[in-house]
Amino acid sequence: MRYLLTGEQMKTVDRYAIETIGIPSLVLMERAAMAVAREARERLHEGDQVWALCGTGNNGADGVAAARMLTLLGYSVAVLIAGDPCRGTKEFHVQMEIARKLDMTVVEWKDFLPGHCDLLIDAVFGVGLTRAVEGEYRQILEAVRELGPRSVVAVDVPSGIHSGTGQVMGIALKADVTVTFGYEKLGCALFPGREYCGNVVVEDIGFPPVSLKEARPFAWTYGREDLERMPVRAVYANKGSFGKVLLIAGSRGMSGAAYLAGLAAYRVGAGLVKILTVEENREILQQLLPEAIVSVYRPREICADRGSETCGSLGSLPGDDREETFGGRWGGAEDEDWQAGIQAGDHCCPSWEARMEKECAWADVIVLGPGLGQEPYARLLVQSVLTSAYVPIVLDADGLNAVAAWPRLEQYYTENIVITPHLGEMARLTGKSVAQIQGAVVDTAMEYSSLHGIVCVLKDAATAVANREGQCYVNTSGNSAMAKAGSGDVLAGTVAGLLAQGMEPFDGAALGVYIHGLAGDLYRERCGAYGMVARELADEIGRVVKL
Repeated sequence: MRYLLTGEQMKTVDRYAIETIGIPSLVLMERAAMAVAREARERLHEGDQVWALCGTGNNGADGVAAARMLTLLGYSVAVLIAGDPCRGTKEFHVQMEIARKLDMTVVEWKDFLPGHCDLLIDAVFGVGLTRAVEGEYRQILEAVRELGPRSVVAVDVPSGIHSGTGQVMGIALKADVTVTFGYEKLGCALFPGREYCGNVVVEDIGFPPVSLKEARPFAWTYGREDLERMPVRAVYANKGSFGKVLLIAGSRGMSGAAYLAGLAAYRVGAGLVKILTVEENREILQQLLPEAIVSVYRPREICADRGSETCGSLGSLPGDDREETFGGRWGGAEDEDWQAGIQAGDHCCPSWEARMEKECAWADVIVLGPGLGQEPYARLLVQSVLTSAYVPIVLDADGLNAVAAWPRLEQYYTENIVITPHLGEMARLTGKSVAQIQGAVVDTAMEYSSLHGIVCVLKDAATAVANREGQCYVNTSGNSAMAKAGSGDVLAGTVAGLLAQGMEPFDGAALGVYIHGLAGDLYRERCGAYGMVARELADEIGRVVKL
């Protein structure tokens, strides 16, 4: 597990180490500069020209110090100052004085005549940037981008990237490598910041662990060492020992969603999977996933007839045909009229409610929603599960769409609920725009989780998993090869499989997201980024948990 800190939290770490522990700031700075110079040297050739573009804060001071170290090693280095040197920090002035005594080339940007640059040390802004880059600073960054250095080494964070959100603050420089100090920055794990950082090198410059406690970080990420968090596999066991997953998924023409979720649950270690789906999906699912139990229903079984105590009184609807409906053929104008008649005040048939109580009691975890469809009956189905289940529920896809269309379903949320929306689904749940959510993935997940007391898995290129206690896992595995239909169904099944084996909702959701992404990474390493389909991703999960 690796902590991810915001800019403010990192300032707390820095301040505590210097003011409370007593570590001189220049000692920390020298260590930071040595790490930057080392990464720069790995990218330099004889005769290369180096520019160190430095602001006047401590980030700029780091850059000046790194430039000095490269100069002493014999490289041709020019220090370019962005901003007013008179307004520099104490540490900046110390580093500048050393540079002058060594006769280094130091020029203010306004007096500089740009030429050729092989390697740029980007040290303009540090973790403290909170507003858009404008005016002279924007002009400087634009000019540097146009000059196109062969390599860019960023100091702590690329200039123009918000250290807490990863957003581009008007303009930013892209780095080939970002040398960050002490701990990874949250903005370097989130997009687009992650893309701007290039390879991130975390350098230990001497912050004592106690300083981290003062910062109280709320976000972290996983690495391969965290696969040890997988539930222990008992030697003496049977299929019931590893949990029972109930998948309530699939509508007409959407059997694949149920199949992919079920396959993933098995691949991650679940002992038994049952799929509750519409009658039309029975045969294909029995062929695709013969290891699963397939239980079927007909949509008309769900809703109680208006004014009737019985369920399925088909004669109460004009033009109904008992044989056709119960034979699996439903549809047409009469069925559309029936579906359209379902309203917020309607309720499920008593016999259906009894069946759902029995199905839910069988399960150790439930996946509700993949491929379920958005017909009105699906809302009643979602309600019946939410009111009948006393086990964890992974609420996904059309289960979430039902909640968005019928917000009163949120009253049935419990601490055992794990929701897995993508950005569009989250927009429908919250009323925010996709762009708003994209710019604040972590904050949005944490707000929704805190409001409803559930676990929120907000899916994006860097997925955030939040709980009601204000903690957030940010995923750093995965890649664009996974941007395929069915990938979300695989994730839902993966999380459910872990919960079935006894993991707590938040822990299982975080590990499931990591495993899901790592499976995509391993597939890309072996087969490339283009050809993967979701069933291969599910199969890859079996290889991941073997590591």
